[in-house]
Amino acid sequence: MGAILAQAEELLQKYYGYPRFRPGQARVISSILQGEDTLAIMPTGAGKSICFQIPALLFDGVTLVISPLISLMKDQVDTLQDLGIPASFINSSLSPGEVERRIQQTAKGAYQILYIAPERLGAAAFLEMIRELRVAFLAIDEAHCVSQWGHDFRPSYRRIAAFVQKLPQRPVVAAFTATATEEVQEDILRLLALKEANVYVTGFDRSNLYFKVYRRVKKKDFLLSYLAQNRQEAGIIYAATRKEVDNIYGLLQQEGYAVGRYHAGLREKERKAVQEEFINDDLRVMVATNAFGMGIDKSNIRYVIHYNLPKNMEAYYQEAGRAGRDGEPSECILLFSPRDIIIQKYLIEQTVYAPARKKAELEKLQTMVDYAHTTQCLRRFILAYFGEEEGPDRCGRCGNCDPRWVRVEITEDAKKVFSCLVRMQGAYGVNLLAGVLKGSTTQKIRSLGFNRLTTYGIMKERTLAEIKELINQLIAEDYLSVSGGQYPVVKLRPKALAVLKEDRPVWGKKEVVTVETPAHDPLFERLRSLRKDLAAQEQVPPYVIFNDSTLREMAKLRPANAEELLTVKGVGHKKLEKYGAAFLEAIQDAQQE
Repeated sequence: MGAILAQAEELLQKYYGYPRFRPGQARVISSILQGEDTLAIMPTGAGKSICFQIPALLFDGVTLVISPLISLMKDQVDTLQDLGIPASFINSSLSPGEVERRIQQTAKGAYQILYIAPERLGAAAFLEMIRELRVAFLAIDEAHCVSQWGHDFRPSYRRIAAFVQKLPQRPVVAAFTATATEEVQEDILRLLALKEANVYVTGFDRSNLYFKVYRRVKKKDFLLSYLAQNRQEAGIIYAATRKEVDNIYGLLQQEGYAVGRYHAGLREKERKAVQEEFINDDLRVMVATNAFGMGIDKSNIRYVIHYNLPKNMEAYYQEAGRAGRDGEPSECILLFSPRDIIIQKYLIEQTVYAPARKKAELEKLQTMVDYAHTTQCLRRFILAYFGEEEGPDRCGRCGNCDPRWVRVEITEDAKKVFSCLVRMQGAYGVNLLAGVLKGSTTQKIRSLGFNRLTTYGIMKERTLAEIKELINQLIAEDYLSVSGGQYPVVKLRPKALAVLKEDRPVWGKKEVVTVETPAHDPLFERLRSLRKDLAAQEQVPPYVIFNDSTLREMAKLRPANAEELLTVKGVGHKKLEKYGAAFLEAIQDAQQE
């Protein structure tokens, strides 16, 4: 086998200019060249296409590549032809005569690799033409499309197994995808009828990508500010609906950006033209629905911004993974608002009809909501979803591991939420729970008698948005759960019961916003001196008491009582109880002096 792999590496050097395969590529290619059916799960940017293009050059016969998009085929065939590798494609953009001509040319040896759209596999006339070829290898790209539990289900992929059976001689079959849960992996193996396949998961981590979630930001303002700082970089902005795409596109056009748009409502000619402009760097920014990007090999995308919450983690990671395919540092930003959940639920209701699948899609959407609210490492959250549990608690390369985020105790707030849920004694959703905590006077709250609960209005000083965000954070950290279905309800998890019964602490994170206060501010220096004394007494580093940004905000806001001190970022109920009196006294003394 070593000799064959060495031969493959020679081709790699010859055509692609790399001296050796990456470890994951080498295992996959070795399996294929040994004639074994293979399933390869490799993240975007890991070099999947090389894993079937190199074996195609070594097999004695034709390689068919099943590919779902015209743009994907053209992009890869153009690349292969540019490398000097004879390849062609067959899809709906060709006339019947041209299809027949290309197959005849392939039979004569003109092409070693032939890309085919899965929709073609059901046509008897097409099968008869293909039977004239000596098919040695069948590669199935974007193989997750075969599974209804995947994020881009395509019924035409279900024809592949029957197509293989009808070939005169069964070829080696290999399936490739960037993202697949265990459930989707099992579907791929079964529905594509892979025989005793070797399965390789090369790891989902993309170390060059920086992940960040922004909640409760003014999205348009953020977008304009971000693009102004990255005007020379290429990027994709994903939105949930065509209307949103059109609105963002119009806004950026007015601001003078070289921007394109892409969604299914545009004519194919327009979509094709704008995609070419983006690939060729004539356009810097692409605003698109998830219809854009599958298989696009543009390597210098420096950022991917999700303007709305995606429907599931598979879609999010594949779309975000289109950034930084060249291995250079790139950003993946999610802008979240509660309205996004409503949009995605509506889209699921309109497109998914089977009850079991609808339930699964809603559960996957909840995972995305959890991702948007978690305080743990975002990278670890993503990798755990795909079955990779190992790794550090802090990656240092995501927004939640950024030093601007500080760990704060939220035990008292969490207890209020848990206690209120216990007293409501029923199956109710996030909105109703938040309304009771806020003290809202809705008809439903009054009719259920929740306005008479001891926890009614216990968080009246907070906005509804803040309370909902807290509840969602507790859901993301597994203190609470939400049932699947169209009308999910909130329930206590064992971790929450431990907080109520055993007085266990609950920790969250808050982003530190730097407050511009002169470094020589006398009050700031006084508070810093007090912090140092308290830290010496407690035998802990000073930042454990409060960090500098918290002290600067105290110096700016000059809180006069405990309630006002609680509004300072970095001050929780426990710290208020422990240190509040000393800091309030120091602030009062400074005011009098």
